[in-house]
Amino acid sequence: MKIFIDMGHPAHVHYFKNLIRIMQNKNHEFFLTARRKDCTFELLNFYNFKYFDRGKGSPTLIGKIFYMIKADYLLLKHAKDFNPDLFLSFGSPYAAHVSKLLNKPHIAFSDTGHARFNNIMYVPFTNSICTPVCFKKDFGKKQIRFNGYMELCSLHPNYFKPNPKILNSLGIGKNEKYVILRLVSWKASHDIGQLGLRSEDKQMLIKQISKHAEVFISSEEELPHDLRKYQIKISPEKIHDALAYATLYLGEGATMASECAMLGTPAIYISSLSAGTLEEQEKNGLIFGYRTSQGVIDKALELLETSNIKEIWQVKRQKMLFEKIDVTAFMVWFVENYPESARIMENNPYYQYRFKTFQEKESHLENE
Repeated sequence: MKIFIDMGHPAHVHYFKNLIRIMQNKNHEFFLTARRKDCTFELLNFYNFKYFDRGKGSPTLIGKIFYMIKADYLLLKHAKDFNPDLFLSFGSPYAAHVSKLLNKPHIAFSDTGHARFNNIMYVPFTNSICTPVCFKKDFGKKQIRFNGYMELCSLHPNYFKPNPKILNSLGIGKNEKYVILRLVSWKASHDIGQLGLRSEDKQMLIKQISKHAEVFISSEEELPHDLRKYQIKISPEKIHDALAYATLYLGEGATMASECAMLGTPAIYISSLSAGTLEEQEKNGLIFGYRTSQGVIDKALELLETSNIKEIWQVKRQKMLFEKIDVTAFMVWFVENYPESARIMENNPYYQYRFKTFQEKESHLENE
């Protein structure tokens, strides 16, 4: 089978990397296109995936529309040469448009219901849309709901075990506490009109938290001069190791907050945006959500001062893993057997529990 995948964000590399490896070992062929966004290319290069650079995009709505025309043209050109059997993406309008032009199926995965512009651009041109069961939007008959999170594609224990050597890279001792603060650019189409931390909020958070733990900042944009000393200095493929051993995550990044839930790290998500995935994780006590910075410092200090906080969160993580499926295994089956797999899921959604394989009971964190 020949599969065309479009990636628009570093997270998408993590969502599909294990599927690509597994299916390549079965002699399936892939053609990847990717947006020049943050560390996307660095990750693709690290995993030795060949890809076509489709450009950077635009922060403005008008710019996004013009970029869409350009990207559609570029993808169409390469898709004609590759002649795929199907298209696969995380809600990519470009893959959806080109698949329709070539009369090939497009399978989209998504957990971002508030991305209204993006949803309008890809949903009508997509054959099947696979979403977590907690996803709030209803896309009708083409929607397939699975009991898992997209972050499990890379962070399920079947595929990921954190490397304790990250502590040496960070200059952190075995029993030292550290916090990762994530700042986003607020330039995505679904970020229009939304907000996170104000500049003074960031300064106050860092001032208070640094009294109790080391602070590392991961930022989509260049940090102001006074915050650069906090910038985390590791290669992008190691960020999940850093999140796994962190005492606490604080940030505007929804993906990283959810990744912490997969890893057993307490997370505080600060944003006016929300999603079904995060709301379910908050309900289950894996993360804490705040629409503004009010109350965040108190909660952060409470968590940092809680004894055995990581052990407590590992118990919560174990419970979550026992309830969820191995999303990558489900994806591989769904793609390899499409469109019959879509018919099976429509008639028997419980078929997905064949991919519920988690059996590990001990903590995934190694001690040195």
